[in-house]
Amino acid sequence: MSNLRNESTHPLVLHRIGAVSRLSGVPVSTLRIWEQRYGAFEPAKTAGQHRLYGDADVARARLMRQLTEAGHSISSVARLDARAMQALQGGAPGGSAEVSSAQPAPGPLRLVLVGPALVARLEGRAWQALRLPSALETVAAHADLDALMTAPAPEGGVDLLLVRLDMLHADTAGRLAQAMARVGGRRVLVLYNFARTATVSQLGLQGVELRREPVPDSELADLLLPRLRADAPLPGPLARVPQRRYSDETLVEVAARPSSILCECPRHIADLIAQLASFEQYSETCLSETAEDAEVHAYLKSMSGTCRAMMEVAMDRVLAHAAAAGAEAAT
Repeated sequence: MSNLRNESTHPLVLHRIGAVSRLSGVPVSTLRIWEQRYGAFEPAKTAGQHRLYGDADVARARLMRQLTEAGHSISSVARLDARAMQALQGGAPGGSAEVSSAQPAPGPLRLVLVGPALVARLEGRAWQALRLPSALETVAAHADLDALMTAPAPEGGVDLLLVRLDMLHADTAGRLAQAMARVGGRRVLVLYNFARTATVSQLGLQGVELRREPVPDSELADLLLPRLRADAPLPGPLARVPQRRYSDETLVEVAARPSSILCECPRHIADLIAQLASFEQYSETCLSETAEDAEVHAYLKSMSGTCRAMMEVAMDRVLAHAAAAGAEAAT
């Protein structure tokens, strides 16, 4: 292998890029971008110019995926060797000179769970398949908010209070505030089934993050560990583009919905999301005469999907603001 960072100097197995993708959980289009733009891999080539990767390349791809999911930019980790990446991840003692120039390794997200369904969900096969356990630390789990209030407070505080409720009541805001104070939490995310609009608006104004069930595991993962950092530039498309959260039918309904805010931002954002989603699908179906064509189209699909996901987050915020404005106007 010509890859100087490849610790396996005599690999027993060589893989095509599709196999590397399956083994590492990184899309082929993303692997190509990491290789060509950031020099993450230096694969061997066959006489027919097919790239071949070793087991160490698979391990590198897996480590880079885990680090980018934890918030590191790919540009800061792509040229590190395996030991340096493991040090960033907290898996190796000490460190290296290369690590000093990278971002500090973040610790795992400390969670307090409320609701037996959440515990079962985070221990289930579907959630484990997302390979997030090393990025999360469940500090405590409680059957309900009453049990949380009578349990010992966790030492050092927590990053997120994750709550599953069937219904939001008028006193939910106060109970959540007490729970946050009890655990020393920084964020609270509530998954719920039913609620009055006024209750949702009240909680939103108090900074409670709300998602109505069902929430797919992929979306919940994005909510727990946001891929997009406000303080870091975007080097390219996300390693794993989230599925659509707003269908075409929902976008049409949002665009036509009367708004309590004066501007037409909901309609404009709905139009942008629909256009980006269309281009995302179009890029997947474009004809490609060469491997280079296919690579460009794969990149465009990933990038348009990333932009679409970002605008969906923006839509969430605008709709929450509109709902709060409407509730205030009604009082």
